[in-house]
Amino acid sequence: MSKEILTPDGRIVITKEVVAKLAGIATTQCFGIIGMVSSRISDGISEILGKEALARGVDVVTKGEKFAIRVNVVVGFGTKIPMIANNVIENVKYTVERYTGLVVGNVEVCVRGVRVID
Repeated sequence: MSKEILTPDGRIVITKEVVAKLAGIATTQCFGIIGMVSSRISDGISEILGKEALARGVDVVTKGEKFAIRVNVVVGFGTKIPMIANNVIENVKYTVERYTGLVVGNVEVCVRGVRVID
């Protein structure tokens, strides 16, 4: 599924994969985030995703004219999870809305693991 924007000059199509990639990049830029893990159970949760696969750690659902986004993260040990989650929510919402012009309804942060920060 994708969002289509009609302009006087033509049509713009923004896919869910683009939204997922933007959300993944915005998530990994936040303090306390060690990485992202796949949202698919078959992929397992032990492997932290590389930069080329960040979209696999994000679920995007279209709800009317808005997007609902879920990010699956691993946080650093000793960090305050609620603070990190709030920061991720704000950064993902801001980034996706800024670069796509679309509205993000809500962002859900699923903490799938904790790792010691090297």
